[in-house]
Amino acid sequence: MRVDVFTLFPEVFEPYLNLSILARARQKGLLEVHLHNIRDWATDRHRTVDDEPYGGGGGMVMKPEPIFAAVEDVLGRPPQVPVILLTPQGRPFTQKVAWEMAQWPHFALIAGRYEGIDERVRQHLVTDELSIGDYVLTGGELPALVVIDAVTRLLPGVLGDPEAPHKDSFSAGLLEHPHYTRPAAFRGWRVPEVLLSGHHAEIARWRRQEALRRTWERRPDLLAHARLSDEDRAFLARLEAQRRAAADARPDADAPSPTPPEEA
Repeated sequence: MRVDVFTLFPEVFEPYLNLSILARARQKGLLEVHLHNIRDWATDRHRTVDDEPYGGGGGMVMKPEPIFAAVEDVLGRPPQVPVILLTPQGRPFTQKVAWEMAQWPHFALIAGRYEGIDERVRQHLVTDELSIGDYVLTGGELPALVVIDAVTRLLPGVLGDPEAPHKDSFSAGLLEHPHYTRPAAFRGWRVPEVLLSGHHAEIARWRRQEALRRTWERRPDLLAHARLSDEDRAFLARLEAQRRAAADARPDADAPSPTPPEEA
């Protein structure tokens, strides 16, 4: 897979790309990341890439000319690969989107800065827009790294266990089950006995149920679209019944406090 990144700060990327899984993916030839400094395509002696917005207002806006020139010089006119803008206004970047992108042999990312990017870049150059969350960062470099990381680990041969990506949180519609390692007892906290039993079917059942429990507790919205068996639904029904029973057993928080006895 090849990823072209257009940014004003290419130096942000190399330290992360040269570590761990991403570094090994690059060494194996499974991932190519090409970094392009948009400022290199500016035409004035000050290498200007931003200007004041028409209509007034605070902040500066990235100019269209150097962005178009950079992307078209590298990818052709028009570009023959997906060109994605990282922006809070984009569609949410999810594990499903990461799986879709992992099927592409080549795509490009534009990391914006300042108050925003000239709208003509959105309208006539970008093919998609992605957001990594409902918050605002100072630039698109971190979101671009998030996308590269999430997509790369889904590529065949990148992870040691080829089944690992299919077991991740969100891949099967659920959050992942808890993990434990040695020692079996730490500060009096023990690893669940089922994980020490060597009974693979029971371990698989425990992991599935804990994934269901964790999703039910933390992200119940995911359950509406998860692939659930009859056994899964029965387990979730038991959790819900236990929750209702516990709620019924609690004193009513809205009930008036008892009147203290009058002093003699």
